[in-house]
Amino acid sequence: MLLKHLMPFLIFALIGCKSKQQNDKQNIENAITKNAYRLLEDKRFHSVSIAVFKDGESTIKHFGELSIGKGNKPNDSTLYELASVTKTFTGYVAAKAVLDKKINLDDDIRIYLNEPYPNLEFRGEPIKIKHLLTHTSGFPNFPIKGENKTAFLEGLKLIKIETIPGGTYSYSNTAPELTAYILEKVYQKPYEELVTEFVLKPNKMNQTKFTLNDNERLRLVKGYNDKNELMPNFNRTLWGGISGLHSTTTDLIKYIKLQLDESNHIINESHKKLYKEGSDFWEGYHWYILENDSELIYRHHGGIYGMQNWFVIYPKQDIGISILTNTSFNETGEILEKVVHKLYADINKSI
Repeated sequence: MLLKHLMPFLIFALIGCKSKQQNDKQNIENAITKNAYRLLEDKRFHSVSIAVFKDGESTIKHFGELSIGKGNKPNDSTLYELASVTKTFTGYVAAKAVLDKKINLDDDIRIYLNEPYPNLEFRGEPIKIKHLLTHTSGFPNFPIKGENKTAFLEGLKLIKIETIPGGTYSYSNTAPELTAYILEKVYQKPYEELVTEFVLKPNKMNQTKFTLNDNERLRLVKGYNDKNELMPNFNRTLWGGISGLHSTTTDLIKYIKLQLDESNHIINESHKKLYKEGSDFWEGYHWYILENDSELIYRHHGGIYGMQNWFVIYPKQDIGISILTNTSFNETGEILEKVVHKLYADINKSI
């Protein structure tokens, strides 16, 4: 009898819950649409894809055109180059290697190299694994030799370390490639296989990959610079520690879910603060971490010749945002970052 009397209230509660979910999703869609159209008012931008994950629900919307004048809007199957967001995958594999005791954050990197490299130290202070992960190794931004893997390792001999490793932040694309080489060596598997085995397959990210077949290349975005000139896609010649992954918005939602999974020990390790850069800013395993009294953010930007993206995680709010565009010029990253901040504020305001 009690259940009979309670039934109307239970039905009302379920309807109310479903109605709230529908309203929340509609509010998120409205926030995405508003911010996307505002971005596209800047005629240097031609398309934008935005994926939002909040409280177990995903919302993906696409705007603009991939080819100027053709009206071909991106869709869930469109493949974007992730550029430097690839580094967060490198960080994940490195975090797993630490937990697997394959590497140690305080290891001298030279124990994993086939030659002595006496130049890879400063006044007796060696470069350590954690310095590679936090851009504090003293390595140059770009490899001295990057045409192939053999040349890259030869180029390491020409590097001159001029500051104490671990003391100064200086963004380096050289370091993550060396990290990928070391990971490949300790696991005795190609780096591309490690990313697939540890990240992509377990999370069913079937549309995320380094190497594309002919059909997939037809879905790959061809981007523009600010003069509306078509730009080339990135040609990977090294391991892929810095760039080279391609993905879709649907797969990036899966990656957001992974980053929000606090039961995952590898995620927790990869989000550790390894180097403090400012009062509330840290470097993790290739994550930029912002934490103060009111917020915690994990984020990374990716920029390549003809496209850019921002990937941002707000774990306390159970929110992740990925925004991608087929345009790349000097201010693109700064503009996209502002869009993410405004979108996040609008989502929180509306819910």
